[in-house]
Amino acid sequence: MANTAQARKRARQAVKQNAHNSSQRSTLRTAIKAVRKAIEAGDKAAAAVIYQNSISTLDRIADKKIIHKNKAARHKSRLSAAIKALAA
Repeated sequence: MANTAQARKRARQAVKQNAHNSSQRSTLRTAIKAVRKAIEAGDKAAAAVIYQNSISTLDRIADKKIIHKNKAARHKSRLSAAIKALAA
């Protein structure tokens, strides 16, 4: 339990920040799932459009350091490769 006023305030801030970050991670997962769903449907054009929208979400969340930049790059690379594989 927090004993000082500063520690109590930091505990309150941590709760609020955790809720915000959790929301952002949820948005990220939803964006990735949307691209995967379009890929599974086999529609390359729709998948490419959804992929472009999810890229901005990935980059924005990585810039805020909610996820690591390399994790964002890995997701982008794998999704891009999956879209390219649809043509083959």
